Amino acid sequence: QVQLVESGGGLVQPGGSLRLSCAASERIFSLAVMGWYRQAPGKQHELVARITNGGRTNYADSVKGRFAISKDTAMNTVYLQMNSLKPEDTAVYFCNADLRTLGPDFTELWGQGTQVTVSS
Repeated sequence: QVQLVESGGGLVQPGGSLRLSCAASERIFSLAVMGWYRQAPGKQHELVARITNGGRTNYADSVKGRFAISKDTAMNTVYLQMNSLKPEDTAVYFCNADLRTLGPDFTELWGQGTQVTVSS
């Protein structure tokens, strides 16, 4: 059962913009800390941005000032607006719903991943 559905990846030139979307069920969206991670070839999986239920955000230093995470509670969707993209932003981006703050019986969910390629 697919619980996180991502969209919005693609090919963009350096300096361009993309917006990623991740739709979740209402229950997951209301309970989880939502985030985006990425993994580039030969590199470690890394946090890009997270947003709490209260709307607090945090970002990787490498994307601060260029990326913005937001959520639409009516649509149960979290977005990652990516501006001023650089070739080093090329990676597979994964949506994450972290439910572990609810207790030891809870886990985190992952989307299927969407490819972002920044190249001229």
